[in-house]
Amino acid sequence: MSILYLIVWQIVAHILTDFIAQNDKDVDEKRVNGLKGKFFKHHILIALGLSWLMSFQLRFFFYALVIAVIHGALDVLKRYVEKRSRWVTIAFFADQILHIITIVAVVYAFQSIEGLAHGLYDYLSLRHSIIITAYLICLKPANVFIKETFRAFNITIPNNEKQGEDLPHAGKLIGIVERMLVLTFVLLNQYEAVGFLIAAKSILRFKEDERIKSEYVLIGTMLSFGIAIGLGIIPRFL
Repeated sequence: MSILYLIVWQIVAHILTDFIAQNDKDVDEKRVNGLKGKFFKHHILIALGLSWLMSFQLRFFFYALVIAVIHGALDVLKRYVEKRSRWVTIAFFADQILHIITIVAVVYAFQSIEGLAHGLYDYLSLRHSIIITAYLICLKPANVFIKETFRAFNITIPNNEKQGEDLPHAGKLIGIVERMLVLTFVLLNQYEAVGFLIAAKSILRFKEDERIKSEYVLIGTMLSFGIAIGLGIIPRFL
């Protein structure tokens, strides 16, 4: 078994922990209450359980515990940075990079000390594992990434824009669907279908006095397509 399998599935565990298993309300509760918050403890337990589960190895428990503890420490550090530092706009990206570094370091330590056993990895190729991870990223993680990118570059629609003209959360749903489609098309080598999807997106029209909103949508669309295309290309090199 290659060490890359374990790294990929630990990343899956992280995605499930940090994006799927918590909502915006939970994130706000952690940001406000920190270590004293009720959800914070649950979050660490979820990180521990998913990390251990996605290792498919009983011997990984201690290492899953290390990942969960560091995960909690990074969440506390992120909360501190967001409240007191001028680097608040890049806190999300730094936090995610540190999580990935932690996973890689712990997995390498596990391989060096315990060795890698056989398991589910014998029946699932590395390419299929990465494809599963790519589809997971196309869900909520990509939405959060785009939102934080807008925040980092201070891209917002002015408050004087008319309210009630758009369906609530419609942009998030559209983004998920288009990323799923683009990722599937790229994996199937159907680049013509990607072009058709882009053309279909161009049906969206704004009035001349709504240039700010149209640029906002265009940036989000390009980020969304870029994420999906990039994720679709990676498995093709395996």
